Amino acid sequence: MTTIALIVAAGSGERAGGGLPKQYRPLGGVPVLRHCLKPFLDHPRVDSVGVVIADGHQDLYAAATCGLRLLDPVIGGAERQDSVRRGLEALADHTPHIVLIHDAARPFVPAAMIDRVLDALSASPAAVPVLPVVDTLKRGRDGKVAETVSRDGLWRAQTPQGFRYAEALAVHRAAVGTPPATDDAALAERAGLAVALVEGSEDAMKLTTGDDLARAEARLTNHLETRVGTGFDVHRIGPGTSMILGGVSIPNDGALVGHSDADVALHALTDAILGAMADGDIGAHFPPSDPQWRGAPSDRFLADAVRRVVARGGRISHLDLTIICERPKIGPHRDTIRARIAEICGVHLERVSVKATTTERLGFTGRQEGVAAQAVATLLLPTPEGSGA
Repeated sequence: MTTIALIVAAGSGERAGGGLPKQYRPLGGVPVLRHCLKPFLDHPRVDSVGVVIADGHQDLYAAATCGLRLLDPVIGGAERQDSVRRGLEALADHTPHIVLIHDAARPFVPAAMIDRVLDALSASPAAVPVLPVVDTLKRGRDGKVAETVSRDGLWRAQTPQGFRYAEALAVHRAAVGTPPATDDAALAERAGLAVALVEGSEDAMKLTTGDDLARAEARLTNHLETRVGTGFDVHRIGPGTSMILGGVSIPNDGALVGHSDADVALHALTDAILGAMADGDIGAHFPPSDPQWRGAPSDRFLADAVRRVVARGGRISHLDLTIICERPKIGPHRDTIRARIAEICGVHLERVSVKATTTERLGFTGRQEGVAAQAVATLLLPTPEGSGA
């Protein structure tokens, strides 16, 4: 049975402030949407993940999801209900059996919660994760309490909400032209489908306001420690007409020589990140003796190091790169290199520093025989279990 997660990210998210829709706001240096996608991309029972976005957000979406394996994005509609229906229609060619519909405003969904929703769909056409209402409820009128409402049988609905795909598509098609529902389970209820209740999670918090984002930021930094790693690499200059540095091809009288594309800058950054994680070095993960890496673009090495950080539950705080050479001149290409590194690593541009220097014509770099690079990576990683920290 094929299961597809459909992430709804077509809203404006204006109440969160910050000048960006909340799904694209940075959270721990990473867009909220990217946090939201990770639990589904990593889940062994989810086969594919697709996203519904607003028209005009294509560039924001591309930056937030760089390097992730996703279905083609779908442009949403005026209302959330329209966006979900368009997303479901776009999945028809993939013939899923199960669809999980999730709001991009909930970035911290536990894997166990996804499991509970999927398990419930074996006996029910729809399932919704819920939490009990624990606060006393008051109904107000004219600024005064009109009555106290019983909490018995009341639940707070969360996402992802799970459906058998055929039923989900049918109820959304039938709902065209009807008043918008507050969630997808409400449409299932209208259609007379049995909707199972499963245990939700307080971790699956919804980000609505700026205060919610601040609380989410604090949650991310809890139990994280700062790690710093350094990297250094050298490659000699050989014949050629361009040199790849920091993922950018720069015209030059001479090219760097190596087993891969010899991008000394990305090699140093990769080693710095691996060093901060105490996870070996670039040669251990991509040995030059392996022919599959011959001529390989070095952005693959850096992206793999970043993936390892994310898999550990960490994030990149800052990257500082120094390129040491007489030629080519780095200054005219500095901003392009910074942008490329930020893109590969999925971090904000302000978290990437690129500098250049010479050795005053001393040594092999001074003689223009090669290029060197050194890097420092600052990461935030979960505190190791049993460390006592």
